[in-house]
This record gives sequence, structure tokens and C-alpha cells, in this order.
Amino acid sequence: MPKHRLLPLFFVFFSIMAHAQSGRVSGKIADTAEQKNLSHGSVLLLRSTDSIMIRNTRTNASGDFQLDKVPAGQFLLLITYPGYADYVDQVSLKDSQSLVLPPIGMILKSKLLEEAVVYHKKGAIQMKGDTTEFAADSFKTQANASVEDLLKKLPGIQVDKNGKITAQGETVKKVLVDGEEFFGDDPTLVTQNLRADMVDKVQLYDKKSEQSDFTGIDDGQRDKTINLKLKENKKRGAFGRISAGEATNGYYDYQLMANYFRNKEKFAAYGIISNVGKTGLNWSERDNYGQSFAANVSSDGNGNFIYEGPQSNNELDSWSGNYEGQGLPDAKTGGLHYNNKWNNDFQTVNGNYKYMDLHVNTTNTTNTENILPDTLYYTSQRSTSKDRIIRNSADGSIETKFDSTSSLKLMADGGIDHKTTFNNTYQESLASDSSLVNTNTRTTTTTGDNKELNSNLIWKKQLAKKGRTISVNFRENYSDNTSSGFLNSDTRYYSGSAVTSDSLIDQFKQYHTDHLLLDSKATYTEPLSKTTYLVGNYGVSFNNSHSYRNSYNLD
Repeated sequence: MPKHRLLPLFFVFFSIMAHAQSGRVSGKIADTAEQKNLSHGSVLLLRSTDSIMIRNTRTNASGDFQLDKVPAGQFLLLITYPGYADYVDQVSLKDSQSLVLPPIGMILKSKLLEEAVVYHKKGAIQMKGDTTEFAADSFKTQANASVEDLLKKLPGIQVDKNGKITAQGETVKKVLVDGEEFFGDDPTLVTQNLRADMVDKVQLYDKKSEQSDFTGIDDGQRDKTINLKLKENKKRGAFGRISAGEATNGYYDYQLMANYFRNKEKFAAYGIISNVGKTGLNWSERDNYGQSFAANVSSDGNGNFIYEGPQSNNELDSWSGNYEGQGLPDAKTGGLHYNNKWNNDFQTVNGNYKYMDLHVNTTNTTNTENILPDTLYYTSQRSTSKDRIIRNSADGSIETKFDSTSSLKLMADGGIDHKTTFNNTYQESLASDSSLVNTNTRTTTTTGDNKELNSNLIWKKQLAKKGRTISVNFRENYSDNTSSGFLNSDTRYYSGSAVTSDSLIDQFKQYHTDHLLLDSKATYTEPLSKTTYLVGNYGVSFNNSHSYRNSYNLD
């Protein structure tokens, strides 16, 4: 056969093969409710990999459709019809296959909405108003992990090496258990000793002041607060934690925590014997033990705090009474906590007792080079101190609600501190040739006792109109501080190796300060509009303080 006749035959054969390799998809659509055929429906065949349309057609008067010359592959069949929900299904077609689909039922959109069912899986994090709530079980922790370990896994919350918690860029001031304080203001007692598997929800919010919650008037005071909601099956029974450790050079650390929960009744005790810096359970160094500072702070009604106690000015005693990260501490401390609610939460009692015996021994050495325009000199200072404090403190509250609108609450706290301090400092100044310029030896010793008793009785009543309230508050602050000690100082001035002059101080000093505050205040609030309130206050206050400082020379 001539070559010019072979070419037309090749194209005919290729055309027949290409046609033979294509397939067909056909089917029928109808209304499932009324059993009627749907004409002029849109039928599209899309490539499943990139949703590119391969074929399209419309249904005839009987609702039938047919898509021809469909290549082999995986496709999405999309059928749309006005007023009906879109129909989407996967279609797989092989070479030369004719695929006849079973009748396709279309559903009216109105009918589909009537029977819509929404499934919701509870999330790990929920927003409820201004409260962020974490589902504790959604964040996995190791067996016997503490609440602190759980908090470290929650987004937006950081816990440092000292147990201090920061949330949303702010320091967390309180950690509550089922909405109640646990050991007062000792948050790490909760986070480091309660188990994570006891917690159902962790709630993070800005706690308003008690007065703001009562009146409904926002005074702008906020405390970043974490509330731990316990699981119902964890609110009964006893549990605890014991840890012990010893190291070389005589270091040791023993800790005990015991709890007994029975529904809303909670009893807890803890004890610490340690010389590695574990001296307390509070984040705040200043208020680690007792309420001596906080008890003398009140609000002026505008959210400003005023210190009303006596000012300490003891030149012999510069120790705060806390371990502040310097020196070698030896601490023995413990505490008891009790909290209960009854009578449908109309009666509440909360109490804490703490004891501490703390020794801190410190040695410091400082060498300084002072460079002046025309000369230079050196200063060397060595100091040792031995400080001790024995502290007993207690605080508590009892509240009675007469009905849903009125209540009476009594709060009290107090403590006794016995403190002894010893400090010895030697300082010398040297000229540029290392010759002595002057020396000073200073020794101070003090013994002091501080006593405090504070109470607050408040009656609150919400009247018929929302926002109209009346409250009466009686407050008492009493403190008595005494101390005595010796000051010995020897200063010598040199010329060469000879003493040219000296200055000696040998004194006995006594300090005594007592303070009594009696205060009463009545407050009335009246709403003028949704955003405006009238607040009236009337109070009577009695403030009496005595203080003396005496110094006696040796002669």
C-alpha cells in the first residue's frame, strides 16, 4: 500500500481508540418529599484534584442527565437546583465505562433547616463573659503532678521558679479554691501542694472589690485571680504530701502538707523545716508571714490606699524579718486552715494560724576603688549578721447572711513577733599607696516585740431599687512595738601608722510605739441613671499614737 494512504488510516484508528477510552455518567434527580422529577437542574463533573470542571449539562423534562466523553479518573459530581440543597458526591470512572447512578433525591433547603442538628464538642478553653475557663483534663500532666505543673501548661499563664504566676501580662494576686481563700494570701500553698487531677476547671478573671460586687458600682479596683473548681468526687476524703531531702554540707529540706475535704468543709495543715531558702509559701517577700503591713492599709473610697499605722524608725534594726535571698536561712514554719459553709451558704467561716521560727546568718565583703580627678583611694568592708524572728499570727472571718439582700461579716487578724538582731561591720579606707586613712568598727544588737490586733465589722443591705445600698463599717487597729539595744562604734583616723584621733560611741537605746485607731463609716449609694450614681459617706474616727526614742551614753 502506498505510504500516503497509511496516514489517513492512522488518524482514523487513533480517533476510534480515543473514543473507545472515554466513558459516560448518567442518572436522574427528583424531589424526595413530593416524588417529582426536577427539570433544568445543573449537573457538573469536577476533577477531584483541583476542582476544574470536566463536563456539564442540564436535566431534561424527566429529570434525566447524561455526561458523555468522560475520561477515566476521580471526580466530584455537583448538582444544584434553585431552592434545594446542593448535592455533592464522589465518582470514580474507569476506561470505556458507562456509569449509571441510582436516582438522586434532592432536599428542600427549608426542610433541611427544620431538621438541622448541631453537634458541639466542649473545647479546652472557653470564654464566659470576662472569665477565661480552662478544662483541666484537656491539658495532660504527669501522675501526681501539682496544680503548679498544670498552670505551666495553660496558654497565656507563666509560672517562675519561685511559684509566682503571671497571666495576661499581670501578676496573679489570689488563688481561690471553689471561690474561697485557702490559707489567706498564700497562693503557692495551693499551687504547689494540691494535685492537678483534683481540678475540674481553672478560671482566670479580674476580681472586683467586695464593695463593688455589693453596690454594683465599678470602683476600678481589680485583682487578677485564679479560681480552682474541684471535681465533685475530689471534695471528700483525705490526702497529703510529704517530701524530704538532705544534701552535703548540712543542707536539708522537709515539707508536709495534709488536707481533709468533706463537701464544703476544708481542713488543712502544713509544716516546713528547711535551711535551703524555703521559708514560706507566699509570693510577696514583704508579707510572707502575718498581716502586719496589710492590716494597716485602708482605702480612701476612691481606690487609693492609705497606710495608717505607726512609722518604724529604728536605726539599730534594718532587718525586715523575712529571708530575702541573702545569707543562710534556717526556718521552721507551719500553719492550720479551716473553712466551711452551711445553711445553704448563709453561714461561712474561714480561719488561719501560722507559726514561724526563722534564723538568717549573713556574711558580706565589699571592696571598692574610688577614682577622683587628682587621686584615688580604696574602701574595704566586711560585715556579719545573725538575725532571728519568732512569729505567731492568725486571721479569720465569719459571715452571716440574713437573707439574699443583707449580711453581717466580722474579720480579724493579729500577731506577735519576737525579734533579735546582731550586726558587726568593719570598714577601712586606704590611700593610693595602701596606707591606712581611717577604720570603723560598728556593732549593734536589738531585742524587740511587736503586737498587733485588727478587726473589721461590716453590715450591708441592698434596698428594693437596683443599685440602692446602705452599709455600716466599724474598724479597729491596734499595735504595740517595743525594742531595745546597744550601739558600739569605734572610728580611728591615721597618719602613717599612728592614730591621730578617734571617735567612740557606746549607747543603749530604747524604742516604744503604740497606736490605736477606732473608725466607723456609713455609706449610702443611690442610682441616678444607668451610668450615674450618688455615693454618700459619713464617718467618725479616733486615732491615738504614742512614740518615744531614748538614747543613753555609757556615763
